[in-house]
Amino acid sequence: MQTRATDPRTDRLRRLGLALLCVAAVLAVVPAVASAHAGSIRGATRRTLAIPVWLFLSTGGGVVGASFLLASFATDRAWIRTVHEYGRVLPAPGRIVRAAVRLFGVAALAATVVVGFVGPDTPFRNLAVLLVWVAFWTGYVATTYLVGDSWPAVNPFRTLADWLLAAADRLSLPVPSRSYPDRLGAWPGVAALLALVWLEVTSPLADEPRLLATLVAGYTLLTVAGAVLVGPDDWFARVDPIAKLLAYYGRVAPVERTADGLRLRLPGAALYESRLVTGRDEVAFVVAVVFVTTFDGLVGTGPWADVARAVVDLGVPPTVVYLAAYLGGYALFVGAFLLAAATARRTAETFVSTDELARRFAPSLLAIAAGYHLAHNLGAFLTLAPTLAAVLPNPIALGPLAGPPQNPPRLAGLPGWFGGLELAFVLLGHLVAVWVAHATAYELFPSRLQAIRSQYGVTLAMVLYTMTSLAIVTAAYVPPPFVGG
Repeated sequence: MQTRATDPRTDRLRRLGLALLCVAAVLAVVPAVASAHAGSIRGATRRTLAIPVWLFLSTGGGVVGASFLLASFATDRAWIRTVHEYGRVLPAPGRIVRAAVRLFGVAALAATVVVGFVGPDTPFRNLAVLLVWVAFWTGYVATTYLVGDSWPAVNPFRTLADWLLAAADRLSLPVPSRSYPDRLGAWPGVAALLALVWLEVTSPLADEPRLLATLVAGYTLLTVAGAVLVGPDDWFARVDPIAKLLAYYGRVAPVERTADGLRLRLPGAALYESRLVTGRDEVAFVVAVVFVTTFDGLVGTGPWADVARAVVDLGVPPTVVYLAAYLGGYALFVGAFLLAAATARRTAETFVSTDELARRFAPSLLAIAAGYHLAHNLGAFLTLAPTLAAVLPNPIALGPLAGPPQNPPRLAGLPGWFGGLELAFVLLGHLVAVWVAHATAYELFPSRLQAIRSQYGVTLAMVLYTMTSLAIVTAAYVPPPFVGG
């Protein structure tokens, strides 16, 4: 067994980390709302619990903890490897299908921009708002982790960049180009993801179709120009936050693209691969995927509204309050995960670096993010999909439409069991994450005891996040103060 000595600095770091975890545990039970992305859509679906919240959250955390204990009984490395390497080859789509999908992606992007500018001002009558927040964010994104990542084929930004490069080549036109600086890694993607969600949370993008169309048009110009300048492969693999987000979600899905076509695997099996996350920049991106949806829920809670108003009353600008909470919360998430990795290094008594452990355990967080995204948005999708269907036949109508109402219907019309389904999605994502961390540990360490002990910190972080997620998807919605007005 690998061993290493501890020193006073390590002990101080451990005590500081435990203190931060305690703070995180307190914060974990504060969030009490789920919000579908953007403005008015946030209030479309909400429910409350009929049992004590503390009991419900403790039970959810206990389920994840118990799953760790059960997974610990699976100690046969060959069997674990067999589970993750299981797969069947599927027929790949033909060129005609791929071409049709690319055209559809470009058409949907064009419709979003055009209808956003010329369509109705009412959000729930404007196709642009419904395409972005209902069809794309709550619907299509879910397919990337439930089925497979089809974004490389759909991606309209890459299609436009490819067309431009092909046209320039045919016409022998000079195209400015530069090599992507390797030192930047995926850090631009981290910053872009945080910036996009910041705009979504703090601006009325879902309430003002023209503002949304302006953002989409600007994003298109920037993305296509960047892809042409440094090359589509580098841009969409390292910079573009949408492509990176969906690629990571696709690793949770049962269907994946390979050099030989499509392959059917067990859900989450691809998260086991050792080179999925390659460095600190990729770890930061994975943690950001988990954090941004949590923050989106946090700003819709009653406690946040009270705190924000109190701080603003002291003379602090609302933008500063939100930005401090946003960046501070992200730093806390990153710190908590790095602490979990440091704890894994200490409890496993190994010389494997904290960075390496963080890199290997980070993919397990993607299952958590996928489960929470589904629970967070499925209700909104089912509620607003009929509105989208009603708007589609006449997307630029300026007069009253027969189908969609001024405000979206409430989730109360859905069966009572739906709330339990949301909670099941949260727990299922965390259970998959526990198994992925377990399999990763057995791949990393030669000793079974090391493998089990290395999971203590990661499992604790998962328990805390489970409690946070469950609180978010089960409590009443409170409009975020100082936003959109």
